[in-house]
Amino acid sequence: MEPVSAAIKAPLRIKNKYLESAQQRIPSPELLVNVVRRRVRQLIQGHRPITQTDAQMEFSDIALKEISEGKLTYELDGEGEFVPEASAVVVASPLTPDTRAA
Repeated sequence: MEPVSAAIKAPLRIKNKYLESAQQRIPSPELLVNVVRRRVRQLIQGHRPITQTDAQMEFSDIALKEISEGKLTYELDGEGEFVPEASAVVVASPLTPDTRAA
């Protein structure tokens, strides 16, 4: 019989109650992942949570709870940078009727 290693780690699980309510606030999975990722990075750097937390909560759970409570939102930039169209510039042809005959 082989000994069981104590170094085996259980995978982290996101609590569904936070995930489901956060998905109602941010329905796009790509946006939700990026908002959570940015908030987790802030929490790791030492920023304080803006909601009540438990000692056993993971950073991702804290971010999802903040989103589900409406304390953390996102803002999209415009569709793209607006570049006004310039009016057409008409340039006279360098080949005038006199130079074409040469």
